Amino acid sequence: MKEAAIHAILSRFLIAGGLPGGMKLGEHRLAEIFGVSRERIRKVLHRLGHERLLEVVKNRGAFTIEPDLREGRVVYEARRILESGMVAHLADNLTEPQQLRLREHVDAEADAMRRGDQPSWLKLSAEFHYLLAEMIGNPLIQRQALELINRTLMLVKRYETTAGSACGCEEHRLIFKALAAGDRNKAVKAMSSHLSLVETRLRPIVCDEASPPIEAMLAQAIAAFHTQESDDAGASRSLTPRRERAASMPQATGD
Repeated sequence: MKEAAIHAILSRFLIAGGLPGGMKLGEHRLAEIFGVSRERIRKVLHRLGHERLLEVVKNRGAFTIEPDLREGRVVYEARRILESGMVAHLADNLTEPQQLRLREHVDAEADAMRRGDQPSWLKLSAEFHYLLAEMIGNPLIQRQALELINRTLMLVKRYETTAGSACGCEEHRLIFKALAAGDRNKAVKAMSSHLSLVETRLRPIVCDEASPPIEAMLAQAIAAFHTQESDDAGASRSLTPRRERAASMPQATGD
């Protein structure tokens, strides 16, 4: 398996919050699961460490990160500063094709919510923020937004109640409407309010349920990755612009 595929599988797995915090991810164990050398696994783990999806400790190895609500306050503050600036810029510069893409996206979110398809809604919810960063056209902003969003995704997956889903969907529509109207002040206010509300919906976990063995969990993640690859290959000739963009993004859940 290629390193890019291993990175994609592990990053999605970590963002989904499938493992308890502080768990060591041994190179030998992962090498056996993926059928590759320890050197290749080590490269992937160090990359995940740079992306703040793992904690890599010198001479000790790689460990899963325990999402911390206190750290979450700092990360959400950073997101409010960054993404408020993003929507302020987009309110002044949004093109008609970009407006259409955003409209299609928030409509897809609402449709998934109406159908009760929570996995699809959660995925689209995160992609809304990736999409805004992409529309800026600045790779530095896009990279910073991706790192911050990924860090909050783990918090949302672990601490957010499902009751916030419908609220979040409507909040995205308010942001879109402000952008479509070119209203800079309203767009900034809507984004800042949205991220603050997501933060307030995070609640401490009373107790954790025991997780299945990592081998079984990663086997499911690998199978899901290969299934998606097959689906993407079969649909490659008929992808719409929105679906092309979604196919290139990390598989994420929530805001």
